[in-house]
Amino acid sequence: MNTLNPKTTKTWRDGLLHGLRLSEYDLKIQLSQSQNLRAHLLNRGSIDDNISFSGFIQAHLLPFPFSLIQDMGKLNPSLLFTSIVNGGKNLSYFRSPFSRYFNTSATHVSAFSKNSISVRGKRKKYDGLHNVDDALNMFYRMIDKYPMPSTVEFNRLLVAIVRTKHYAIVVSMYSRLQLLGVSHDVYSFNILINCFCQLGYIDFGFSVLGKMLKLGVEPDVITLSTLINGLCKQSKISQALSLFDDMIGKGYQPNLIAYNTILNGLFKTGNMKSAVRFLRMMEKRGFEPDIVAYNTVIDYLCKCGLQNEALDLFSQMKVKGITPNMVSYSCLIHAMCNSGLQKEATRLLNEMVDKNISLDIFMYNMLIDAHCKEGTISEAVDTIDTMRKQGIEPNVVTYSILVDAHCKEGMIPEAKDIVETMIKQGIEPNVVTYSILVDALCKEGMVFEAEDIVDTMRNQGIEPDVVTYNALINGYCLRNKMDKVRSVFQLMIKKGCVPDICSFNIMINGYCKAKRLGEAMELFHKMAQKGPIPDTISYSTLMQGMCRLGRISAAYELLEKMLASGQVPNLMTCSILLDGLCKRGKLKEALNFFQAIRNSGLKLDIVSYNILIGGLCKIGYIEVAKEVFRELSVNGLKPDVYSYAIMINGFCKKGLSDEAYQLFRSMGDNDCLPNSCCYNVMIQGFIQNNYTSKATQLLTEMVDKGFSADLCSATLFLDLILRYGKSILI
Repeated sequence: MNTLNPKTTKTWRDGLLHGLRLSEYDLKIQLSQSQNLRAHLLNRGSIDDNISFSGFIQAHLLPFPFSLIQDMGKLNPSLLFTSIVNGGKNLSYFRSPFSRYFNTSATHVSAFSKNSISVRGKRKKYDGLHNVDDALNMFYRMIDKYPMPSTVEFNRLLVAIVRTKHYAIVVSMYSRLQLLGVSHDVYSFNILINCFCQLGYIDFGFSVLGKMLKLGVEPDVITLSTLINGLCKQSKISQALSLFDDMIGKGYQPNLIAYNTILNGLFKTGNMKSAVRFLRMMEKRGFEPDIVAYNTVIDYLCKCGLQNEALDLFSQMKVKGITPNMVSYSCLIHAMCNSGLQKEATRLLNEMVDKNISLDIFMYNMLIDAHCKEGTISEAVDTIDTMRKQGIEPNVVTYSILVDAHCKEGMIPEAKDIVETMIKQGIEPNVVTYSILVDALCKEGMVFEAEDIVDTMRNQGIEPDVVTYNALINGYCLRNKMDKVRSVFQLMIKKGCVPDICSFNIMINGYCKAKRLGEAMELFHKMAQKGPIPDTISYSTLMQGMCRLGRISAAYELLEKMLASGQVPNLMTCSILLDGLCKRGKLKEALNFFQAIRNSGLKLDIVSYNILIGGLCKIGYIEVAKEVFRELSVNGLKPDVYSYAIMINGFCKKGLSDEAYQLFRSMGDNDCLPNSCCYNVMIQGFIQNNYTSKATQLLTEMVDKGFSADLCSATLFLDLILRYGKSILI
């Protein structure tokens, strides 16, 4: 037997890696050839009868039929299977006819055969392989032995390398073993098929299946399950289902891995109804879904926001005697926390404790974060106490969550105290912890204190990241210190921190608010030329700056550029331009633009309607405003307090106080109680239309409800008192 005996391990490693590159190149060449053949056949407009799968198999061109059919969009695994089998029948050296195997009505042999078990039971000496060099050295020593180790031994090594996800190297080793005359069994073929599927070469995976048949090696359920997994990875779910049905039809008994693979594939491609049907089909066929299947469905339901359905399935699972594990609870608790259902999350957490399922820091942090987002910081602190009783100490993430919660509540001194506490306990704050503090200080106008925090970071060897710098830039923008903004921006670049899209958007917004539109546009053009590519927020922010300065035409032009660039305007973008048109009294253009938004498919919200209604009322188009207001309920929208305040003000300005008051009193019927703004608008309308007694009565009612008069209402009443005396209020 030929053996390869390189002078050094390095020479062998380099040679093997070179061989790997050649193998990958060879695969690409064969794919290219199959694509050329496809083009030739399509140009002819037909496919000759003598071009068949069996012809390719007999010509030893196994990769071509699969890639050809796949490229033509007609890859049908069921037909593919049959064609390989028929092709295999015509081979004189086909030792174990696949047709005989398919015709049997007996249940297919389990994938976990004695050979499979023996391979798994003797892996220990390969478990220490942690990198490619170790694997190559081991491989070299094995092929240099005499006699050469068995196929089983090589399989163990290949499995160990597969675990490191170096699939291409396994393919190269397989080719080398073939050249050395090492025989292959179903297990080694399964390893090779898995590698091709992981690399995205599903057509070559099917080619290996053809080679197995040619050599008389009978595929097992793992072979076909692996191919199904490969199809699912490429989102070819219909083809995976076709192959799944075909393997059942040919006498195979799919295992839970095959079922779970299909189930997972259906969910990943958004076929939720099909996935649930498939789950029920599993049960009908006698395959009780295992914990993996249930967890897959529960996880997807949670991600789709269907928490109640997920909880129902969770209960069904327990009734059927399947014990939930950490994954089951983790999916549900995460979903409950994200939906603001902290009580349910806490109940599940307590259930885990009762069942002695060990909780980790991740799950506790998830619950603490949920409490903080709900504003129940005290409950978050209680959870930390529970954590400690379970022997789990808070980490930097736990403390950062608490710091963030206190900052959002405006409790910055307390947030600083938490940072001090964590340092005393030996937990060093990281860039996230400090960035939270910097951001909070900047938003409160305490930019100099924020700079001190940044200095502390640097002294501790923690370099500010893009989030930290963005917080500082935003802080100076809020204080209209645009020169300081530019210096922070330049320092950021000097320190090797690459500005992101948020950095530019914050600065554009700052320049626009400072009415330095020219500099905002200059920065925008720099982005367009050098990156990052402006996003919807970039365009919307600049458009708003233009509208504020009355440059509506420029905003329109920017919208056209936005569309030309491929960026899709969102409702915020459209509302900005609509507001600009209304504020400039361009109501005809505003109505046309409003209709254009509707025609575009964007679902208008109450804000957009309020902008248009306000614009119409402002120039006295009260009848048109009434029509638009009535449209709200037709389009499934409810007027809010601002909608009512705008309409009430519009009626009052037209001297229609009775209609205004009628609308004011009808607010409660639509579950929208008047607020301070509505009361003040109505009172001002009464006074302006000389309904002083009604204004006085409404003032008393407003005060009784805990509201107070605003400056405009107070000024109007004061003017009445000065003119008519205090008796006017009686």
